[in-house]
Amino acid sequence: MDYPPLKGAALAWVTLSLGLAVFMEVLDTTIANVAVPVIAGNLGAATTQGTWVITSFAVANAVSVPLTGFLAKRIGEVKLFTAAAVGFVITSWLCGIAPNLQSLVVFRILQGFIAGPLIPLSQSLLMASYPPAKRTLALALWAMTVVVAPVLGPILGGWISGNWHWGWIFFINIPIGIISAWITWKHLKYRETETVKMPTDYVGLTLMVVGIGALQMMLDRGKELDWFASGEIITLGVVALVCLSYFIVWELGEKYPIVDLSLFKDRNFTVGVIATSLGFMVYMGTLTLLPLVLQTNLGYTSTWAGLAAAPVGILPVFLSPLIGRFGNKADMRLLVTASFLTFAFTFYWRTDFYADMDIGNVIWPQFWQGVGVAMFFLPLTTITLSHMKGGQIAAAGSLSNFLRVLMGGVGVSVVSTLWERREALHHTRFAEHITPYSATLHEMAAHLSQQGVSDIQALGIINNTITQQGFIIGSNEIFMAGSLLFIIMIPVIWLAKPPFHSSGGGGH
Repeated sequence: MDYPPLKGAALAWVTLSLGLAVFMEVLDTTIANVAVPVIAGNLGAATTQGTWVITSFAVANAVSVPLTGFLAKRIGEVKLFTAAAVGFVITSWLCGIAPNLQSLVVFRILQGFIAGPLIPLSQSLLMASYPPAKRTLALALWAMTVVVAPVLGPILGGWISGNWHWGWIFFINIPIGIISAWITWKHLKYRETETVKMPTDYVGLTLMVVGIGALQMMLDRGKELDWFASGEIITLGVVALVCLSYFIVWELGEKYPIVDLSLFKDRNFTVGVIATSLGFMVYMGTLTLLPLVLQTNLGYTSTWAGLAAAPVGILPVFLSPLIGRFGNKADMRLLVTASFLTFAFTFYWRTDFYADMDIGNVIWPQFWQGVGVAMFFLPLTTITLSHMKGGQIAAAGSLSNFLRVLMGGVGVSVVSTLWERREALHHTRFAEHITPYSATLHEMAAHLSQQGVSDIQALGIINNTITQQGFIIGSNEIFMAGSLLFIIMIPVIWLAKPPFHSSGGGGH
């Protein structure tokens, strides 16, 4: 059944509650990252074991997100969203009081699985609450929270773990989740979507859970285990390949699929998903790389590295509502093209990082990159969902969000691995010039000797300098590759066909 759009205070409250839920979940994916050493130390575990706090959430969330469309049809979008928000509150509390690492990992698995429906359902419920002419504005407000939360996460996580007990990283979700669930249920319980009792595709469900679980585990543990030099990674890769291949074949022939792959028959959905996934892959990879470069090679603390990366969230806060207000008058493909060109420019700007640069060299490219971020999520989401109607929105939103988050994980894994391998290559090349006959070596050794440094200490300093230069050059090369990739992706977005009006509302 179709419901009329919400108006006035009710619309404002629903927008706030849905935005809070998105903010809470996206924040939770990054806030724990910087606190892993503190959590591991407090629970008597090694830092390498502590990374399971991140991996367990990511794997469970990756499995859960694509199920949203199926669950929403059976339970109803409003009930499912409210239940997910309440479940997130309970599991956050359990994470905060976990007495050991094993129980924390179990609670993080539950938290990740329960959180899955929050982002796609916030999208579909928001669009159903707004009149068609203002759905672009609704998506802009939604996109703003997706942009700001990952930037704030590391800063907040570092500050909380440094000043309070690490459990507060999870406890801060409790009031946010309660407010979100209460407001959403109060205003939307009379606008429940139609439910359909259909048989469960157990074969598809099993293949998806095992395949996606193995793939996410492979991405999260690959770098730690040196990728395909490890038997565990090879096994995970084979399991993921076999299960997901069978999954695609099975779902295409299934009458009641667990994930509706027929959505890819729509050209705009396919183009939007490809552009969003590849763009987010590069964005997340470099968003993770920047603090690494600052902390390991340029002497920044984790807090200062987070603060230096934070300006990327400033302009989207101001530009997103403007783009939402006036963007529906523009061709969405032009906005995405402008976004990709901005990313390409700011990435190219970072290709001249050097050891003694000041913080301005970091902050200004980050600040102007915010223009690209502001024009990334909203237009691409609008293109992706432009031909979706009613119950398709939740299914399309969950599938596109799953692929976006998955490719973000791919970006982080690929970029961090590439960075270390490029350093090793440059280290070898630089080291070839350090011979007993090298004039540069003798000059440096003489300079250090005048400062009272012994020959062995001098060699150590020279080696550290080579390592530092190798990492910086490696990061410059990755930013250049990212710049080129954004340029190459521009023609892809022009394969989408207008009109790009955000659909929705049918079935609500």
